[in-house]
Amino acid sequence: MKKLVVLTGAGISAKSGLKTFRDSDGLWENHRVEDVATPEAWARDPELVQRFYNMRRIAAAEATPNVAHQTLADLQETFDVQIITQNVDDLHERGGARNVLHLHGELNKVRSVKNETLILDIGPKEIQMGDLAEDGAQLRPHIVWFGEAVPMIEPAAEIASQADIFMVIGTSLQVYPAAGLIHYAPPGIPIYLVDKRKPDFQLPPNVHFFLGSAVEQMPLVKEHVLKFA
Repeated sequence: MKKLVVLTGAGISAKSGLKTFRDSDGLWENHRVEDVATPEAWARDPELVQRFYNMRRIAAAEATPNVAHQTLADLQETFDVQIITQNVDDLHERGGARNVLHLHGELNKVRSVKNETLILDIGPKEIQMGDLAEDGAQLRPHIVWFGEAVPMIEPAAEIASQADIFMVIGTSLQVYPAAGLIHYAPPGIPIYLVDKRKPDFQLPPNVHFFLGSAVEQMPLVKEHVLKFA
């Protein structure tokens, strides 16, 4: 069974009602990224950061997987599908995906501010200042904020290097180090790009570009990629 490695971004969850910080107004749920998604924001106003992620956690719990999530799950019947996602929601899992690596953390998990390996799964619940981990430290969202290291990037690069087919869905390929994963794909393998904007660089002949939303294009991509099974 061929290995299909898929890198997904916020665009795949957009039709499920989840916003991206790269919306046209430059805001993320009416907040500047610098105010809610950086270590400096946490140091400055941790209560605001907690409230922001509590709201996002609720919104993600109320969202439902869309056609794009479900199409990737369907492809598991034919391929060894390995999903690397920049998204912090669990829509891939709820859509039926079995192998999902979260590069930037998960909304449904929190961790100790002292020990990043002390992680708790809380589901859609809220956390407040004063809620403590087992080590007595404050709990914070299990999210990789801008300016923090991305611990899962090396496992993701290893997965990408084993791909027989590589797919990029709903991401601008502008956020590093995630965007660099495409360069780990073996030379010459089929690559699929699905996005609402065409990249501003010349695409090589092994790249198949589908212009449009993930929901619109993924059924078409599925038919195309099955030719390589």
